[in-house]
Amino acid sequence: MAKKIKVTLTKSTIGALPQHRKIVEALGLKKMHSSNEMPDCPQTRGAIKKVEHLVTVEEL
Repeated sequence: MAKKIKVTLTKSTIGALPQHRKIVEALGLKKMHSSNEMPDCPQTRGAIKKVEHLVTVEEL
């Protein structure tokens, strides 16, 4: 596994559940196509798993 991952918001959170909006915000994503580099840990992977339909993940 990579040490860091790059998470990009590719779909809008307008129709998403409020819980999913909070997860996206906790990942540091605010606008469409915004990206954030995060450490690759189980907590981050779990959050990404819940909103995988809204984001894309790239291993660095």
